[in-house]
Amino acid sequence: MRLTGNGVSPGVGYGPVRRLVRRAPVPPPRDRHGGDADAEFARAEAALERVAAELEALGRAAGGVAQEILAAQAMMTRDPSLRAAVRERIDAGVSAARAIYESFAVFHDALVRAGGRLAERAGDIDDVRDRALVALDAGACRTSGEGSGRGSGRGSDTGTPAAGGDAVPYVIVARDLAPSDVAVLPHGSVAALLLEEGGPTSHTVILARAMGVPAVVGCAGALRVPEGAVVLVDGDTGQVRVAPTAAELARTTGRRAAHGPATYRPGRTADGCPVALLANIGSLRDLPAAVGCGAEGVGLLRTEFLYLGRRARPQVAEQRDAYRTVLDAFPEGQVVVRTLDAGADKPLAFLPPARHEPNPALGVRGVRAYAAHPEILTEQLAALAEAAAGATARLGVMAPMVTTVEEAERFVRACHDAGLPWAGVMVEVPAAALRARDLAEVAEFFSIGTNDLAQFTFAADRQLGGLGPLGDPWHPALLDLVALVAEASARAGRQCCVCGEAAADPALACVFAGLGVTALSMAPAALGAVRRALAGHTLDRCRAAAAAARAATGAQAARAAARALLPALGDA
Repeated sequence: MRLTGNGVSPGVGYGPVRRLVRRAPVPPPRDRHGGDADAEFARAEAALERVAAELEALGRAAGGVAQEILAAQAMMTRDPSLRAAVRERIDAGVSAARAIYESFAVFHDALVRAGGRLAERAGDIDDVRDRALVALDAGACRTSGEGSGRGSGRGSDTGTPAAGGDAVPYVIVARDLAPSDVAVLPHGSVAALLLEEGGPTSHTVILARAMGVPAVVGCAGALRVPEGAVVLVDGDTGQVRVAPTAAELARTTGRRAAHGPATYRPGRTADGCPVALLANIGSLRDLPAAVGCGAEGVGLLRTEFLYLGRRARPQVAEQRDAYRTVLDAFPEGQVVVRTLDAGADKPLAFLPPARHEPNPALGVRGVRAYAAHPEILTEQLAALAEAAAGATARLGVMAPMVTTVEEAERFVRACHDAGLPWAGVMVEVPAAALRARDLAEVAEFFSIGTNDLAQFTFAADRQLGGLGPLGDPWHPALLDLVALVAEASARAGRQCCVCGEAAADPALACVFAGLGVTALSMAPAALGAVRRALAGHTLDRCRAAAAAARAATGAQAARAAARALLPALGDA
């Protein structure tokens, strides 16, 4: 039996299936409390606070990108408007469980309607809701049967896998997984993830890549694979084989082995054209993996880990020490830091809530938020300047969500005033890509965030599995935008990096090189495969593959056309 999905996290996983299809109980629609509204609300508050504390603890234990995501979920749990909605329902006689369920449903629907990054958080809302229901009624949750929610158990009460002494790593099969599910997966006991739903650039996928776990998502029929069946999951091709033959197993694992172990030389094509291979870093805990996988530096340091889940903003000294640790890890390389990307889906507890926005995903966020809170940027740039003093790594600082030349000018000027000479911008908005030639007159380097650039270009929430094809980074329209940025960078003599998840695709990495991209940044676990793919093809071959992909009319055709010209990839 063979299944096909989207290969989203590279590698091959082989082992018995462990199905996760339980969910928290759904309280009856007319569930009411006994009459003491204050006591019932106290129960609800205690459950919500317990969930927030659990998520923060999980984040601290996991570190990296997981800590950012789980800290944001904890803040959702403490949202005053959510608490007010729960209180209002309880005052009307509704039970704590039903009040929580209905209140989260309102937030879920609002996020879906908002679209963009906020829509990505709808699944996170479901996760928090389920955890709160578990906290209210753990016994009922433990005995609940199969369901059709976001697919997995929630926390230790609901069956998230534990190491348990399993001799053979297992393949987790679920409808979908929440980020908190992935964050607690026992290291070394999970061979792969196989999800029936899920988008190719969801938070779950980002965490899987960071952990080096092969993953296939959007795989129709995955839940029909029986518990204990042995499956072979190819995170490169999206192919899944149930009960593979010895020949199939040998062919797939042999293909991977044929590439040989990763060699940590600088990234370059077969004819010697350099393409810097960098790591995406979500916290200091990601550094050992980045160094160990041979990263030439950091292409994206997400600084939100210093801010999320805190009641007061971090002091300059604390920030300086964290930045210096990253710089010292790559004394001969480069470290590119993204300044705080707050607003919309990343509220900060120590800042006053933003005014109501009908569509926050397209509101005051990223670089736009600095005008309202200039002290945040001033302190961050001061800390970066202090960290760079005496460091040998080249420090780049870039602003998120830049749209106009005026925004770029203000940011670059602020960096120069702080003593930071290499200032750039992220290209996540189609307008920035379309006018990259103007931005290149101001910005000193570009970094393309393909995740957001894709979802804004195609108006498709990247978290929704059903819309996954619309946000496929192989679509020629997205490749055209990347080409515009790369061409503008080349004319101005600027570095052009792709730091979105698409950079981790070995075939796309070759296409990006052919488009003129000069650096790629990705989860550390993907560096080896990308390094080998580049080394197997000349720059002319990469250019031919890029041209073929852009000449296609859709994502699948573009991928097929490019891969036909990249023979060193084999069946990968």
